Amino acid sequence: MDAFRELILLLASTIRVATPLVLAAIAGLFSERSGLIDLGLEGKMLAAAFASAAVSAVTGSAWLGLGAGIATATALALLIAFACVTHRGNQVVAAMAVNIMVAGLAPALALAWFDQGGQTPQLEGPGQRFLGIAWPGELLARRHPFPGLAYSELLSGHNLIVYFAAALVPASAWVLYRTRFGLRLRAVGENPLAVDTAGISVNALRYQASLISGVLCGVAGTYLSTAASAGFVRDMTAGKGYLALAALIFGKWRPYPTLLACLLFAFADAGAARLQGVALPLVGVIPVQFIIALPYILTILLLAGFVGAAVAPKAIGVPYSKEK
Repeated sequence: MDAFRELILLLASTIRVATPLVLAAIAGLFSERSGLIDLGLEGKMLAAAFASAAVSAVTGSAWLGLGAGIATATALALLIAFACVTHRGNQVVAAMAVNIMVAGLAPALALAWFDQGGQTPQLEGPGQRFLGIAWPGELLARRHPFPGLAYSELLSGHNLIVYFAAALVPASAWVLYRTRFGLRLRAVGENPLAVDTAGISVNALRYQASLISGVLCGVAGTYLSTAASAGFVRDMTAGKGYLALAALIFGKWRPYPTLLACLLFAFADAGAARLQGVALPLVGVIPVQFIIALPYILTILLLAGFVGAAVAPKAIGVPYSKEK
């Protein structure tokens, strides 16, 4: 029974860790399906994490923090789109410039505004944070390990952003494969000239995809600082934007395989956290540095072994210039 309890707790932790990955990966899915390389996921998430925590700390409202996070990430997404879509700049360079800028600017602003070593004040209470929602019968279910523990830990107790991320995957699949907008978005990532010839604006579609990416990155960053944590700290995204991009590639730019990749990476991350300080037979205590690096090692191994058959959108990374 103890093993069952540990497994349920590990799966519950996996869900929480996977939430920002899923949000960022779906954000990248929309932008990359339109032909834009979205290496800026990391910077947009980090900026949103800072903005949401700062506004939540000042106003006492997590919802205002969410709005600030979405607005900040969206502004950065549109900035990248302005450089890469309107002016046909290099998409990789523009995105990495934003990532580097945010990595230095966010802690500097936090230090200047709050004078707490580059982080925001600790967020407290349900007003400043998104806390878990208890489903009916949760307390009674906890008394019965099977299946009550699975109900209370896996279904109940998560915050609104976790449930939003869970609903986002089927909604994204429906938008991409069952709507006119999704058809046009996928077409512009494969053959923008054909889309332009049909009288549809390539730039408008790519701006819309960037806008969706910014909104979802804003939600992901807000989750990190006001739900999973209680404030902003330096480099709190810790490469999650790049992991989300790896999950997107591993999932071959499709919603459900991307979700499975995010869950796999999150399971490795959650499992690594539980391995710290644990002595294994014939091995002893595993070094903390190896445990921290385990999710990234898994990412490299999976991409090296399985991504060969993945085919990216044909026009990805290629600026489109309307022929006159």
